[in-house]
Amino acid sequence: MTHTRLTKLAESLPATVPFVGPEAHERATGVAFSARIGANENVFGPSPLALAAMAESLSGIWMYGDSENHDLRQALAAHHGCAPENIMVGEGIDGLLGYLVRLMIGEGDTVVTSDGAYPTFNYHVAGFGGVLHKVPYRDDHEDLSALMLKARETDAKLVYFANPDNPMATWRKGADVLKRLDDLPEGCLLVLDEAYIEFAPEGTAAPVDINDPRVIRMRTFSKAYGMAGARVGYAMGAAPLIMAFNKIRNHFGMNRTSQIGALAALADQSYLAETLANVAAARSRISEIAADNGLKALPSAANFVAIDCGKDGAFAKAVLDGLIKRGIFVRMPFVVPQNRCIRVSCGTEGDLAAFKAALPEALEEAHKG
Repeated sequence: MTHTRLTKLAESLPATVPFVGPEAHERATGVAFSARIGANENVFGPSPLALAAMAESLSGIWMYGDSENHDLRQALAAHHGCAPENIMVGEGIDGLLGYLVRLMIGEGDTVVTSDGAYPTFNYHVAGFGGVLHKVPYRDDHEDLSALMLKARETDAKLVYFANPDNPMATWRKGADVLKRLDDLPEGCLLVLDEAYIEFAPEGTAAPVDINDPRVIRMRTFSKAYGMAGARVGYAMGAAPLIMAFNKIRNHFGMNRTSQIGALAALADQSYLAETLANVAAARSRISEIAADNGLKALPSAANFVAIDCGKDGAFAKAVLDGLIKRGIFVRMPFVVPQNRCIRVSCGTEGDLAAFKAALPEALEEAHKG
């Protein structure tokens, strides 16, 4: 009898999913969530122009998408004031991170990240045999100085840094990030994840020259543009690195309808401005709800808010479980001391009303537990 012959590396890895999705929770409980505010999705949705463009495109879904993502790359280049050769489109930031790790990391190569930062990046590093080194957060911020020092100590090939951060929604000034580039060791690449950059205060985006070979920046249509299900992300960087993605990427990985929708969404900057205003209002409302219940919301530069539950991770997990039991889908950080918090995505007025009603009950139950 034949059997599956996985690689030694694949055999050694756990068959885990980095995130348990709301659908999995609903299947397990048999109950649908009344407020889906845990996955940092943009509940305000895409531009109506994007929806119309995608709907109109469906009659052509029998065709593959453009393998070069030509129109979208041209539009993004014009939007960012760079050349199309400086931009690579991919299946969300997750897909692009996987391609980057495949390009850069072989078995035994070292990579530096923050302990508790975005776990999907770690998943890709492990999947290609890389060795992860982690540094702790400092005051609920990723510690860029410590990341650079650890990169020097370990001869790292990649350093991952998100600005704004997930799961804490904290941020650093772009000028400070730029200054730290001189601390990056020779031959090491800074992976600057800017998934939430549109929500952040002015000056958060690092003013890095697009052709600086020390940095690759990751952006997405999943968050501010409200297209998480379409899976459209893009990387920006020096042309030699960006063009190297063509060596290994899935050239037909981009859905044709997603390409068309992203192009229309990018053109509708007025709708983006409306979304940013809606998110800012929702962040304020979440902070108010936290304060009304004696909790502290951390300042946020993203489309979610981390709420300090005031005790340890076990207590925060009890609060989270109480909310989920009451139909409110939220998440929490995984690592001490950030796991004293729950993470609440911005929602509609109805979502936040449901959260407001459920939180006192979840807190009372957690205190009794």
